[in-house]
Amino acid sequence: MTGLLIRGAEVDGALLDVRIGHGRVLETGHALPRADRAEHELPAHGGALLPGLTDHHLHLFATAADLASTACDPATVHDARGLAQALRRAVPDRHGWIRAVRYHESVAGELDAAGLDALRGDVAVRMQHRSGALWVLNSRAVAAVGLATAGHPGVERDADGRPTGRLWRADGWLRGRLPSGDPPSLAGLGRRLAGYGITTVTDATPDLDAATVAAVSEAMACGELPQRVHLLGAPLHYASRPGPRPGPWKIVIADSSLPGYDQLAEAVEAAHRTGRPVAVHCVTREALLLFLAVLEEVGALPGDRLEHASLTPPEAVPVIRRLGLRVVTQPGFLADRGDDYLRGTPAEEHADLYRCASLRAAGIPLGLSSDAPYGPLDPWAVMRAAVGRRTGSGAVLGPDERLAPAQALAGYLSPAHSPGDPPWRIRPGTPADLVLLSVPMAQALPLLDAEAVRLVLLAGRPVAGDDLGYT
Repeated sequence: MTGLLIRGAEVDGALLDVRIGHGRVLETGHALPRADRAEHELPAHGGALLPGLTDHHLHLFATAADLASTACDPATVHDARGLAQALRRAVPDRHGWIRAVRYHESVAGELDAAGLDALRGDVAVRMQHRSGALWVLNSRAVAAVGLATAGHPGVERDADGRPTGRLWRADGWLRGRLPSGDPPSLAGLGRRLAGYGITTVTDATPDLDAATVAAVSEAMACGELPQRVHLLGAPLHYASRPGPRPGPWKIVIADSSLPGYDQLAEAVEAAHRTGRPVAVHCVTREALLLFLAVLEEVGALPGDRLEHASLTPPEAVPVIRRLGLRVVTQPGFLADRGDDYLRGTPAEEHADLYRCASLRAAGIPLGLSSDAPYGPLDPWAVMRAAVGRRTGSGAVLGPDERLAPAQALAGYLSPAHSPGDPPWRIRPGTPADLVLLSVPMAQALPLLDAEAVRLVLLAGRPVAGDDLGYT
């Protein structure tokens, strides 16, 4: 494509012209002349020009599948009757299955196969809990996947040894027993992410197989997924090539059953021996303290990360700082599930939920993310949650942990390889992964709204916005 000259954009507080070509920022300055007659000119009218946003933790294929599934979250279906109606309206896929997502027991209680049968039993149904840790299968689905003879430790059984239909942390096992088919298209998700201004994503799905890595690579190559991609679950000995890049090695400390100390230590050391840092899923206080104890013994590697840090006691903060860890957290959960936290978490622990301000104050690099599909995908909504920390009912969880709007935005502007670092600055030679807003920063920061995104460029190529044709 020919070059682009953006005129009068706000860059680091100054109004500048920015010339883009060959996938990079070529020049910045005042009243720059056009390079040639073919160069497009785009008046920015003082709108802020930012580096592209990075979602530091999401799940690509799970989010794509979620967008095509039956939503069963409390905001969509309010009770058992609404859930039954949603499942009855759902159209089975070509294999005769219904996939439902984001269920929470506040809708219709703790469901098992029999409970799901009562809601819809004529076709195979699998329903994912909104935590992502649990699948509930109805009786037809239980029979279809052979749950009665399954040896996976996540298969829940009753006192007589029969499967209840509840399956914990067994995504890979379940996937291997479902009707074969292509992974969901990433095209719709790629467009939605681009519309938010996201130009880079880190997929946090653990233990990716070669086929999944290849599917991500193909989606990037054909343009379905325009974003740059880092994979926490890329195999330990994954060799970088065109396409997704490996990130730190993902280790999940399961919420329901902690691994043994030696088991976790060996997993961390195995990654470190290959030169890969680790990104460790820590949702509970016990999981966090176990991981910190392991690192105190085996040693940390630069780039080691805490994923979620959902409950961080204050005494853990200086340890995290001393070990040099980064934290990637999701304050969007406060807006999405905060009222559940109010009911289910002791009041004295409310400040420990998704800490932000105290981590930054301690000098701990802090990256923000969605954890989609389990949390809100919109980065601007996550930023607003980090600033307000308000639940759906309007209560404030941990007011001292609020971020200033600019700090929340910085959590999405830090580079994928080093979440929490300062954003890269728009200078000649930097990649033209850019977001042009329709308003200056003074207007954008109080709102933190995706509606302000006017144009998104990735390597200088327009991927979203009303100015795709530079009209």
